[in-house]
Amino acid sequence: MNILGLSFYYHDSSAALVQDGKLVAAAEEERFSRVKHDSGFPMLALEFVCKHGRIALHDVDYVVFYEKPFVKFERMLLSAMATFPRSSAVFRESMQRWISDKLWIKSMMAQRLGIPGSKILFCDHHMSHAASSFFTSHFQESAILTVDGAGEWSTATLGMGRDRKIEILKELRFPHSLGLLYSAFTAYCGFEINEGEYKLMGMHPYGKPRFVDKIYELIEVGEDGSLWHDMKYFAYHYSRDSTLTEAFGQHFGRPARDPKEGDKSLDPYYCDMAASIQLVTEQVLFKMARYLRKETGSKNLCLAGGVALNSVANYKIWHQEHIFDDIYVHPAPGDDGGSVGAAYWAYNHVLGQPRGPVLTTPFLGSEYSDDEIRAFLEKNSIAYEQIQDDEKFYDFVAHKLVEGAVCGWFRGRFEWGPRALGARSIIADPRKSEMKEKLNSTIKFREAFRPFAPSVTVEAANDFFDIPDAARHHPARFMLYVAPVRPEKRALLPAITHEDGSGRLQTVFKDVSPGYHRMIERFGELTGVPVVMNTSFNLKGEPIVEDPSHAFNTFSLSGLDYLFMNNFVVKADAKKKIAETRFSLRHEGDSVTSMVS
Repeated sequence: MNILGLSFYYHDSSAALVQDGKLVAAAEEERFSRVKHDSGFPMLALEFVCKHGRIALHDVDYVVFYEKPFVKFERMLLSAMATFPRSSAVFRESMQRWISDKLWIKSMMAQRLGIPGSKILFCDHHMSHAASSFFTSHFQESAILTVDGAGEWSTATLGMGRDRKIEILKELRFPHSLGLLYSAFTAYCGFEINEGEYKLMGMHPYGKPRFVDKIYELIEVGEDGSLWHDMKYFAYHYSRDSTLTEAFGQHFGRPARDPKEGDKSLDPYYCDMAASIQLVTEQVLFKMARYLRKETGSKNLCLAGGVALNSVANYKIWHQEHIFDDIYVHPAPGDDGGSVGAAYWAYNHVLGQPRGPVLTTPFLGSEYSDDEIRAFLEKNSIAYEQIQDDEKFYDFVAHKLVEGAVCGWFRGRFEWGPRALGARSIIADPRKSEMKEKLNSTIKFREAFRPFAPSVTVEAANDFFDIPDAARHHPARFMLYVAPVRPEKRALLPAITHEDGSGRLQTVFKDVSPGYHRMIERFGELTGVPVVMNTSFNLKGEPIVEDPSHAFNTFSLSGLDYLFMNNFVVKADAKKKIAETRFSLRHEGDSVTSMVS
């Protein structure tokens, strides 16, 4: 049975294919379209997952959309009416979009996919989140917590999963939302909503939570974690341009930071604000989780929704607060993961089909063979070396890292979700403190405070981080835990240790990522530290690279020293030679931006 899940028309459009209960392919549209957070119909991602699954669209049994458009339209309409005339501008704009496109998703999908309407199903937004986590987890029964900005009406749900069924027990409704509250402070600190939340999380260790009491003056929180916002401070429910009202800045005694000022400096005020909203977010999540544990009696928790990308809170729910014994987080807990959840909801919950295998790998995207990579390099006259022997190749890479090289690593199927996990990564030596500044300023071209993640072999994880029995913790596989670096190891790992002594680790398994694991292992044999510094293979504002042309383009436009694509080695002087030829690189289907005028 073939179930196709789709998510689009908000942000991070995606497609996923479940075949007989197994997730065989999943990808965000942005990887192929090269449009960051692409919200359009995911035709390229859809074509990829079908090609990988070796099916045509007429072979699909059901196509499932990740939310219910008419219910969401109801929320948009009633919210606009309740806040009119302040909402007149957003009402006019949103109605134009809804009347022209969003209300007619079913007929549009049937036409574009060439399938009958009877094959198209619609899943509630938060049910999609819940299903993405529970049905890919290793639990036969689990409590489920979903938290995001907003779906149709729900902004958070408490649920319970048992075998093939999910029951939603409670929900929090718009406009009261923990996700939107965090986004409000994202905007207040000068970052872009739906893009800058992870920057706010990265900034919080530099501050002190001295505004917690002031934040609680804006909200009321129940013992079950339910929220009520004083809406005089917020504008997101009626404005198309503003998230906050003037009263918000007046309450804190300082206006929202202007994004045009730039956000590279660590202003102590905004660092303290980031620390404060992070603590409040954690406290609310702890209340939700404790209530859910009490109501369900389950020792297991599945987390989903955009707030589940808050890796700091995830770790604390498990290890610091000990609310649940075991936690699972899907590698794409945000709206991109809705496509996976929609497909599994149909397969397991609606059709009652047996559970498929546990999702232990994030590598669900496209990959390129040696022949394809060689053809690209030779067609564009790019000098390269191929090290045929794997062991010699991993040894070469490890030695280059020890020597201080910063390298692009392109190998295997790309990762599902927002994290680079060793398929499309930039890697460096975490023992060199200068690497953080070098990567931020000359490679990624981004804010100086932004942290980098450590990839560590699962066998050595607990030696360097406070993560006992590391192999059993699925969130760490997907870089969804921020754990303390062991105090005695912090001086060894200055480039990946956050200001508060923590690190957003990824545990690397030999059976899941053999090449990446062996390279890190070899680096450990040379240095005594089986950990590499890892960040996503892209430049600021761009999607992570998907194909060889994207990889070479990013390599050429940055200060990377080496590009490794499979076992091919491209050195920095190759981009200089390309520039000297003074021509633009072009080839069918892929283009490499000219490095010269």
